[in-house]
Amino acid sequence: MIMVIHHLKATPTVNLYRASATMKARRPSLPKRLRKKAKRGFRGYPVATIAFYGPDDRFASKVAVGIIAGEDEEALALERWFSENIDVRNDPEVGEAISRFIEQYDVKSVALTGGVIGCPHEEGVDYEGATCPKCPFWANRDRFTGEIVH
Repeated sequence: MIMVIHHLKATPTVNLYRASATMKARRPSLPKRLRKKAKRGFRGYPVATIAFYGPDDRFASKVAVGIIAGEDEEALALERWFSENIDVRNDPEVGEAISRFIEQYDVKSVALTGGVIGCPHEEGVDYEGATCPKCPFWANRDRFTGEIVH
């Protein structure tokens, strides 16, 4: 498996996911062709998976993109992009980098998360234990529904 990690130093911009209702809404910067491919559903392999992670469910500081070549196969390639000061969903540089990465593998389908699905830190790599000490929001929380789990 190929793995590349990118750390971006972007200038702060308006975060669509925290913007007030009076601000003009911007579309996320993920290129339209990828959003359309995701809406079409499964069209065959290879599949690109795009997942967003952040310290809470409103700010995405990490995006992970994996390429799956076939059913029940491990990821063929995985890339991650990080940013501390801009939501990666709103960064056109990240959106274009994702497009270039996916185009290398002639992807037929795209699976895209509906929002932020968890902490950007990796257990056993960035911290030890069951919960990340830097992201208390995700402790005892279902990653997909956002609801507190007892």
